[in-house]
Order: sequence, then structure tokens, then C-alpha cells
Amino acid sequence: MGSGQVTDWQGRHVTVAGLGVSGIPAAKVLHARGASVTVVNDGDDARAREQAAELQALGITVRLGDGATLPEGTELVVTTPGWKPDKPLFAAARQAGLEIWGDVELAWRLRGPDAAPWLAVTGTNGKTTTVRMLASILKAAGLRTAAVGNIGVSLLDVVLGEEQYDVLAVELSSYQLHWAPSLRAHSAAVLNLAPDHLDWHGSMEAYAADKGRVYEGNRVACVYNVADKATEDLVREADVEEGCRAIGFTLGTPGPSQLGVVDGILVDRAFVENRQQNAQELAEVSDVNPPAPHNIANALAAAALARAFGVPAAAVRDGLRDFTPDAHRIAHVADVDGVAYVDDSKATNTHAAEASLAAYESIVWMAGGLAKGATFDELVAKSAKRLRGVVLFGRDRALIREALARHAPEVPVVDLDRTDTGAMLAAVQEARRLASAGDTVLLAPACASMDMFANYNKRGDAFAEAVRELGS
Repeated sequence: MGSGQVTDWQGRHVTVAGLGVSGIPAAKVLHARGASVTVVNDGDDARAREQAAELQALGITVRLGDGATLPEGTELVVTTPGWKPDKPLFAAARQAGLEIWGDVELAWRLRGPDAAPWLAVTGTNGKTTTVRMLASILKAAGLRTAAVGNIGVSLLDVVLGEEQYDVLAVELSSYQLHWAPSLRAHSAAVLNLAPDHLDWHGSMEAYAADKGRVYEGNRVACVYNVADKATEDLVREADVEEGCRAIGFTLGTPGPSQLGVVDGILVDRAFVENRQQNAQELAEVSDVNPPAPHNIANALAAAALARAFGVPAAAVRDGLRDFTPDAHRIAHVADVDGVAYVDDSKATNTHAAEASLAAYESIVWMAGGLAKGATFDELVAKSAKRLRGVVLFGRDRALIREALARHAPEVPVVDLDRTDTGAMLAAVQEARRLASAGDTVLLAPACASMDMFANYNKRGDAFAEAVRELGS
């Protein structure tokens, strides 16, 4: 099928792997273009049957409870991001010489000839914040833009919608990049790399390689994290267009072709005349909300991509000032008896939790949940000196408790042997008991939430509700 836009879908036999948030729109879009679509799905529960009925009413074939067999006559497979690459369906497709696309690849192929360029962001942590900061900066420059991709706004909807854009700020997960072979961004950033989703990718090398795909064919800038050498290595390995530059961001003083921080000011030594001598002031650290170290790094990455697109310095400052962070990302809930209570329920892995813990000096840490194969020794060792106490909950809390015993044996630990939702109130009460005035009680679980809650938002809401009960 090549790597360009596909205009004629009439009669093509396409198999869509998986229902869900990207499978259903993909099936509908392809069907509307005249393709013969079959959706296959592993599950066969009430929800799946309801979704299947909706698609069948349109004339789309759905096979529930059989996601392993490749339907007869398939010419292309389009998969939802969650399906692992080692699925038998994909092995059969590869054996038949078929291409496998994800939702991002499909959106890329369906773009019109005058489609807006993409500024793409990936990384283990900080993607959503950086993409939303970037969109805020682009808007401040008067550009028509949207924050899209892995953040809830479907790329298919945006690419096929009526609205015209000048540029898109696109968040991409490693899953999406794995299945997007022909994507070519204007410029892209890899914010950081830490072990995550290894159960899906199979190895750290495979995970890194999928993240690195975001740099393939970049035209103007490959933005990397100076503090994370693995991101720079990915730039070196990428096959980019002639003249595309490697642009670093750092929390320290920037060298030429870098953005960084000098005396509380975000500065650009990449997109200026005579970058050996000159630097352009972009914004003050106080313009970044919140000004925690990892969030300043996010702001610098967003600024680098915006500057690669030609945005003036003043728009960087205005866009950062206008930006408000999402809920459950280092959100200050309340102060009770001189103790700050902070909700970072979004810290669902060790790398995110490490960034969160680094933002405070004296912490009672609330952690636990589903570990997703992670280990906690490095996180605990790096953060031990900041910990005044720890409250553990959730299914895999023993892994954190054992790491604390090895690397922070003197820190008091409360181990709540509970996974019911009421455990959050008990956990907050224990944290209050451990905390003194001047401390921060920090919910940064370093684990996924699904053992106790529907998602990290619900976990954060339960924390905030429990904190409000303390103060009432």
C-alpha cells in the first residue's frame, strides 16, 4: 500500500483489531470510505456486544471472542494501540505480507494534501503536559491549533473534521509509534526514557526504539533531553531530512543549539542569530505552573518545538502564563495544620514519582497499586533523604516496602493491608499522623490504580475528598 495518502478504499478488505476508543472510529471511517470492514475482538462481554450491535447496524462485520484468527481475504490490518505486537493475529498478517497500521498511521494516511504539519511529543512522562503547553504557546502566537493524539482528542476526528489548522500539537505513546511506520513530523521531542510498558514491548531496547520512531523523517528539529542521554542517542540513530537539527533542553545553562535556564530565566540558544554568542530570553521560571523541575523541563521542550515552528519569544512567555495544568498532576489540594497535601495521582510509574518526589524537601509519601513489572530500588534510593514517612496501600505495595527496607530502613512505614476504596481515607489519616508542620503529604503512587480505582483520576479524587474530611 506504500507510504503515501490512500484515496481509494472502495472494496478493500480491512480487518480492525479491537473495539475500544480507537477501534470503533477507525472501523466507521473505513466503512464510510467504502472499505469492507471486519472488526475482531478478544472479549465477548455485554459492553462488547453493545458496541458490536452499533457497528453491525452500519453494515460492519464484527467477530467477538475471536481475536486470534485473520479473516479470509484481509488486505490490511488496523489495530488499536493496546494490542500487543506478539498477538497471533499479527503473526498471521506478517506471514501473509500484510501491513499493520495503528490509529495514528491511519490518520496520517487519511490527511488531505494541505494538512497541517505535526509537532510530536513522546516520552515516558510529561507528554500530556508538554503537548498542552505547546498548544497554549502556539495559540498565543495566533496559530490555529489543537492538542491531539493520545490525550483524548482523536487524531482521526481532527484530520477528517471540517476545522482547518495551521499546526497540530500531537501526543504519541510508544504503542502508537510502534504501529505508525510512515509518520513524518515537522519536529518532534522525546522528553525522557525510563522502563515502562515493558510487558507490552518485550524489552527496554524495543521500547526505546519505538519512542525513537518519532524522529524519523523530521524536517526542522529533533528535540532531546540533555539530562537523559538515551534521548540524544535516539536522535543520532534517526534518519532525518537534510538540515534537520538536534536541539537539546536542559535545566542548566544551555550551550549552542540548546534551550535552558539562566538566573531564573528560560533562554533559547538554538533558534537565534549567532547562537555561539547570543541567547534569547523566552520566559521566567515563575511563568511555569507549577515551577517544579520536571515541569520546567516540559516547558523548555514545548518552547523548543514552538520555536522550531517559528513562534516568537513573546508567545512562549504568554502561552506558558496562560497554561493551567491538568487535575491530578502535582495539584495542591489543601494545607491542614501547616502540612501541604499534594495530589500527583498521575504518577503511575517510578519515573513520574521520582520527578514528583524531587519537587519537595520533606515528604510523607503515599504510594502503591499495580506495579506493572516495575522495581522500586532506584526510586527509593534517590528519594530516601526527603522521606519523613511512607504510607503504602494497594496490591503490589510489598515491592515498595522491601525497597524501603533496603534503602531507607530508618523511615517509618505504615503498611495498609487494604485494597478497598475506603482505604484512601485511612491512608490519608495515617499520613497526617506521620506529618509535621512544614512537611508535604504527597500522593505519588508510582503504580497504576486499577487494583482499587477505575483510573488515576478517581484515585486522585478519593485523595482530595479524604483531605477535605481532615480539614472539616
